[in-house]
Amino acid sequence: MTAGSPVELPGLDPSWSRWITVSDADGEKHRWHVLDNGVPDPVGTLLCVHGNPTWSYLWRRLVAAAPPGWRVVAPDQLGMGWSDRPAGPRTLTQRVADLGRLTAELGVNGPVVTVAHDWGGIISLGWALEHRQDVRGVVLTNTAVAMPEGDLGPALIRLAHAPVLRSAVTQASSVFVRGATALSRPPLPREIRRAYAQPYRTAERRRAVGEFVADIPFAPGHASRPAQEAIAEGIRTLDVPALLLWGPRDPVFGEKYLADLRERLPRAAVHRYENASHLLPEDAPQYADAVATWVTDTFVAPGAPAPGEGEAPAEPARPWAALAARSDDDSPAVVAAGGASVSWAQLASRVSHLAAGLAAAGVRPGDRVALLLEPSADLTAAVYATWRAGAVIVVADKGLGLRGMRRALRGAAPDHVLGSAAGLAAARGMGLPGTRIGAGQMTARLRRALGAEHDLASLEALGRTSPAPAEAAPDDDCAVVFTSGATGPAKGVVYTSRQVGAQLELVRAAYRLTPGDSLVAAFAPFSILGPGLGIASAVPDIDVTAPGTLTAAKLADAAAAVDATVVFAAPAALRRVAATAADLTVAQRSALGRIRLLMSAGAPVPTSLLRDLRGTFPAAEPHTPYGMTEALPVTDVSLDDVEAAGPGNGVCVGRPVPGVEVRISPLTPSGVADGPLTSAAGVAGEIAVRAPHVKDRYDGLWATERAAGRDPGWHRTGDVGHLDGEGRLWIEGRLAHVLTTADGPVTPVGPEQRIEQLGAVSGAAVVGVGPVGAQVAVAVVVPAGARHRRRPLPARPGAERLAVAPAGLAEPVREAAGIDLAAVLVSGALPVDIRHQSKVDRAALARRATRVLSGTPVRWGARRESTP
Repeated sequence: MTAGSPVELPGLDPSWSRWITVSDADGEKHRWHVLDNGVPDPVGTLLCVHGNPTWSYLWRRLVAAAPPGWRVVAPDQLGMGWSDRPAGPRTLTQRVADLGRLTAELGVNGPVVTVAHDWGGIISLGWALEHRQDVRGVVLTNTAVAMPEGDLGPALIRLAHAPVLRSAVTQASSVFVRGATALSRPPLPREIRRAYAQPYRTAERRRAVGEFVADIPFAPGHASRPAQEAIAEGIRTLDVPALLLWGPRDPVFGEKYLADLRERLPRAAVHRYENASHLLPEDAPQYADAVATWVTDTFVAPGAPAPGEGEAPAEPARPWAALAARSDDDSPAVVAAGGASVSWAQLASRVSHLAAGLAAAGVRPGDRVALLLEPSADLTAAVYATWRAGAVIVVADKGLGLRGMRRALRGAAPDHVLGSAAGLAAARGMGLPGTRIGAGQMTARLRRALGAEHDLASLEALGRTSPAPAEAAPDDDCAVVFTSGATGPAKGVVYTSRQVGAQLELVRAAYRLTPGDSLVAAFAPFSILGPGLGIASAVPDIDVTAPGTLTAAKLADAAAAVDATVVFAAPAALRRVAATAADLTVAQRSALGRIRLLMSAGAPVPTSLLRDLRGTFPAAEPHTPYGMTEALPVTDVSLDDVEAAGPGNGVCVGRPVPGVEVRISPLTPSGVADGPLTSAAGVAGEIAVRAPHVKDRYDGLWATERAAGRDPGWHRTGDVGHLDGEGRLWIEGRLAHVLTTADGPVTPVGPEQRIEQLGAVSGAAVVGVGPVGAQVAVAVVVPAGARHRRRPLPARPGAERLAVAPAGLAEPVREAAGIDLAAVLVSGALPVDIRHQSKVDRAALARRATRVLSGTPVRWGARRESTP
C-alpha cells in the first residue's frame, strides 16, 4: 500500500477514487482525492463534504445508493484523507474557497444538493451561499453553524481545542482520530474503524486534524469568527429545500444544535435516527437510501394527486366544541382518581380562562406544551386550554420509562413544560427545554426551585382579565403523542385540530355516544377524551400507565361516580378485573351491571377473556376496536361477531368503521410488503389505512413518514394481516416479526393462537431464527401454571430464562402449530411492552432463542453487524 492510496477497504469500490490537481487562491497546486461515481451528463450532483477527522469514506454508501442519473462527488478536504497536506493550516474561508475551486475543476454545476457532516456542514453551506445559482437543496447530518445563546460549544471539542492538549490528542497521537469512531454504541466493526484511521497513520498526516480543531471559532476574536457568523446568518436566506438527519445520542452536537438549525432552516424536513450517535452515516446506514429518496421526491416531478387531494375538506368540529356546548351544565364532567368532581360549567369556564391566561403569559399559536401531569382534572383542563390557545400538546406517558420519556420529549423540543411538582422535577432531570408552568399545590419557594414562572391558578386569574385568544386554523398542529415503543423507539405522532375533531366525531358516531352516556377510561390515551366526546368521564384510582393494577372494585367505584355506561380498558387491565371480580360488593356489581359498552384495545384481546367478563358486565356488549396511535379506531368487532367469524389465521378485528378504508400490500416471498394495495380476500400483507382521522405525520421522522405514506393518501401501519370474503380484517402480526423461511413468509399470530389452545400452554410466541430468507420457526411457550404469563420488559431483558421444552410438551405444540417448528422452548413469562402489558416483544425473544439454540450464554445489548 502506498502512502497516498485507499486500498481494500470495506464497501469502497476502487473505481470511485480519482485524483485531481487544483490550484488554490495563491496559485499553489494541490492534489485532491475524490470519490466520484462518474455519471456522465448527470441530472444533478450530490456534493458530499466530510468533517474532522473523517474523510470521503464516510460517504461510500451514498455513492453506492445514488439516485438514478445523479452524480456523487465526495472529496477529501485538503490536509485530510488522501488529499495533499498543504504547508500551512487552512481557515474556514480558505476551505470554502478550496471547495469552490475543486468543483469548478470537476465541472460541478447545477442542480447541486450539498450533503455534509460535522464541520463539513458549515463549509458546504459556505459553498452553497457562494453558488446560489447552482444549489437546489442541502442535507446536513450532526453538524453546527453557530453556538446557540449561552452555549460554550461542544465540550469534547473544546477540550481538544485547548492548546495544552490539542497537539497531544490530535497530532502526536491518534486519540482524536480513533475517538471519532469510538462514539458509536454498539461499537463500529474493527475493520471500519481501521479504514477511517488508515490515512492518518503518522503525526505529519494528522497535522491538519489539529489545525482543523484550532480553526473552530469558539472565541469572538477568532480569525474565522466573521466567516462563521456570516454563513450562519446567510443560510436564513438560502431558500432551498433542506433535510436534517440527526443522531440524538451525539455527545458532540446535541439537541440544541439541531434546534438552532431548524430555526435557521424552518422549511427543513427532519429525521432522527434514535440509536445513532455522532457518526450518523455509520450508525444509521439507511441514511443513504433516505437521502436518495428525498432527492428523488424533491427534484423529480410528482405523480398524480391522491384521490380527493385538492378538494376542500369539510369544516370539522373543534376538539373543544362539545365542552363549549355544555358550558351551562352543572352535572359532573370529570371525576378524577380519588373522587374529585368538576362540572361541565366549571370545566368550560376554567378552560376559557386558562386559554386566555396562557396566551397572555406568552404561549403563542403553534408553541409546543409538554404535559407532565397524572390523569386529573388539571390535566384535562390543561389539554383543552392549550388547544383553545392554539398551542400543541406534547404527551409522553410514563409507560415509556424515564429514558424513553426523555428521548421522546427532548426530540419534540417543547417551548413550555406544564407539570406537577414531580413532573417539573422530572423535566429538570431530563434536561427539557422550555419555560415552566406549575400545576397543583406549590409554595412560592418550590415554584422558584423548579423554575416555574407561572402556575395554573395564576394563569386562570390572569385569563379572567385577558382577551380570548384567536382560534387556530383547522389544519394547524394540535397534538404530538407517542407510540408505545413496543416495536422500537417510541415515535412522535402529529395530529392537526381537524384530525382530532374527525377522530372524536368518528368515535361518537361508531359507538352511538350521546350526552346521556358516561365513560370510565382505564386506558391512558382515552383518559382526556371525555369532554371532547361530550360525555362525562371518570378515571379509576390507579396508575393508568400500569393497567395490570386495575381491580374490579376500583373500576366499579369509578363507574358509580359518573353512573357509567361505557368502559374502555387495556387487555391487561381486563385480565386483572376478571381475576378480582369475586371481591365485588353488591353495589359495585350493580354499577358494572349498568355498563352497555365494554371496549378494549392496544393489543389482541382473547375471546376467552371477553367471555369470562360476561358475568361481571352482564348488560355490556364487548367490542375490540383495532387501531394504533396513528389512527384509532380503524375497525371494530363485537364478541358476537368474533364468534360468528370462527377460527382463522390471526385475530379477527372486524370491518372498517364508517369512513375508513383498508387495503393490503401483499408480502413477497422474502417477506417484504411492496405489492400494490388490494382489497382482494385472502391476500396476506401489510395493512394500509385511509381516513380523515389518520395522523398528519411523524414528528422529526421524515424517512419513517415517507415509508409509511409512500402510497399517496394511505398510511402503512406496519401490521400484517388479510381481509376475508366478508370484508373482515384479520391481524397476523407485525411486519417486522414476519418469519422469512425458505418456503416463504410465515406470520406468527395464527400459529401462536393454535398453540395457546392447548391446555398445557398459557402463552406462546413464534419467532424466526437464522438469516433472512432461510429462517426456521421456533416457538417459545409459557407452561400452564407458570407464575407470570406476561411481564413488562425489564431494564435488562432476559430475566426469564429460556430452556428446551420437554418432549411431553414439545410434541403437542408442534402438532398444534400448523407450521414446521425447528424447536420448542419454554419460559416463565413473555416480555411485553410497559404501556399495554400485552404486546409481546418477539424481536427480543428471537435474539434470546438464537443464543440458546447456538449454545451461547444470553447477554443483552445488540451487537453491531459489519455493514460496509
